This record gives sequence, C-alpha cells and structure tokens, in this order.
Amino acid sequence: MSNASHHVSPPPVVPPRCDGMKVSFEFFPPKTKKMEQTLWAAIKRLKPLAPQFVSVTYGASGSTRERTHATVARIRHETNLEPAAHLTCVGANRDEVDAIASRYWEDGVRHIVALRGDIPGQEDTYMPHPGGYAYASDLVAGLKNVADFEISVAAYPETHPESQNMQDDLDNLKRKIDAGASRAITQYFFDVDVFFRFLDRAAAAGVEVPIVPGILPVTNFARVTEFCRVCGISVPLWMAQMFEGLDDDHETRKLVAAAITAEQCKLLQARGIREFHFYTLNRADLSYAICHILGLRPHGSTGGGVAE
Repeated sequence: MSNASHHVSPPPVVPPRCDGMKVSFEFFPPKTKKMEQTLWAAIKRLKPLAPQFVSVTYGASGSTRERTHATVARIRHETNLEPAAHLTCVGANRDEVDAIASRYWEDGVRHIVALRGDIPGQEDTYMPHPGGYAYASDLVAGLKNVADFEISVAAYPETHPESQNMQDDLDNLKRKIDAGASRAITQYFFDVDVFFRFLDRAAAAGVEVPIVPGILPVTNFARVTEFCRVCGISVPLWMAQMFEGLDDDHETRKLVAAAITAEQCKLLQARGIREFHFYTLNRADLSYAICHILGLRPHGSTGGGVAE
C-alpha cells in the first residue's frame, strides 16, 4: 500500500442558481454622438442577458421627448429587446400626452413607465400643467384609455420627499395600481431592510402587484450622496467608509461599487427577490458583472444559470 497521502480535491465551485430571475435595465437618451455610441455599446453588452425590458427616461418638463422617442423606436426596430418608454405629466396637456402614447403604440411599443415628473426648475412646488394629467395615477388611467399598455410606476421605500408621510405615499401608490399599473419599480436604496419594511407596508395597504427593487451601482459617491440628500434617501455610514479616500481613484471606486451592489443584490436574492431593475447610467460593465455574480448568464450559455 502506498504511503503517499491521498489528495482530496476541493468541491467544485457551483455558480449560484438564478431560478426565475428577471432583470431590466434603465437608460437615458443620449445628447451627443459620443454619448449615443456609449449607450448602444451598453445595450449591445447587456442584450445577451435577455432582460425582461429596457426603459428609457424622459427629461424634466419633457425636455428629452424626441430623443426619448427616437431611442425607444430604435430599440424596438433594431433589436429584439422589449422597450419601455418613460412618460410624465409635466410640460404637456392631455391631448399631447395621448398623442405621444398613441405614437408609441403605433411604433410597436407596448410598455410605458408612467411618472408624475419632476418639478420644473423655475418652480418651487409642483403645479399640474393646465389641461394636463395632474398626477401619475391620472396618467395611468389616461394611458389605459389610449391603448392596453403594460404600465410600470414608481415606488419610494423611504417615501417621496413631497409626501406628507408614509401612509400618504402608500395611498398614492395604491391609486396608481388601482388605475391600471401592473408593476412598481422602486427608487434606489442601499439598506435592504428598508426595502423589506416597505414591502410589508405595501402589502398591508393592499398593493398586490410586483414591487421591483431599483438598483444603482454607485461609482461617484459624492454626487450620489448629494442626490440622496435631496430625495430623502439614507446613506449608511458603512457605505461612506467604503468609498473614503477614493475621490481620485476611479478604478478602485468601480471595484468597490461592484462589491457593494453585488452584496446588496445577494441579500435581496437570499430573501426571495427574483426581479431587479438596474439604473445603468448608460454604462454596462457594473450591471453586467453584478448579474453574473447573481447567477445570470448570457442567453443560450451552458454555464451556470441561463436567462430564460
């Protein structure tokens, strides 16, 4: 019998399963030719993950209306991706909004992300456009009258900054669902417990549609922190500490961002969440890497989970 010690092989590393996992990606319409190239490079990179849909944002006061429509139409006609067009109440009356929606339907776009929209820059408080849809719930109802769109709406785990309180905010969400929305996508957050407490409150309020967590991979921590302050989004101390000293180190910030966001998504996944909406900022690298860590693989791949 040989005296050689037996070599015990380590167990194989099994990629995480992505049972029933669905992702979607948000982009914004490009302003320049270079930005357009960046956007389409991102779309090309993320397309193999077979997202449930990809959405395109709509600027304040409808300022990106034509660019949003052009981007959505190009996605519809040049890819097999399902585009979702953002549409808001601001800057247009009902007939104008209905005409935009009808144009989308004629172009084969069947999914709208219906939002009230931001307060125009020159105003202190939100005032409905004369003759327009006053709030997102009115917009949802109006869109359903135009055509049988699939409609997603916004939800706020930490309460919309203009809401009087949490219950007021939930009541507004419920109005949007009752008007015909079939999905809610949340504002981004960083503490997963914030999201799960929100799910509990929404369920208690009678919200029964899927509530999809909005995920933001953060690379510019200073800029995001300022936006969080305005929007009432809490930034955990541990997160600030993770980015400390990296203001001039972009590459390390990207690595830290990937680690933080992947851990956030894994915690959500471990507690049963199977849908994720990524705010890509028109960059694919972080969202792609995080999806890979979660077990999502390019459509048709034989390794790990396969996007269905």
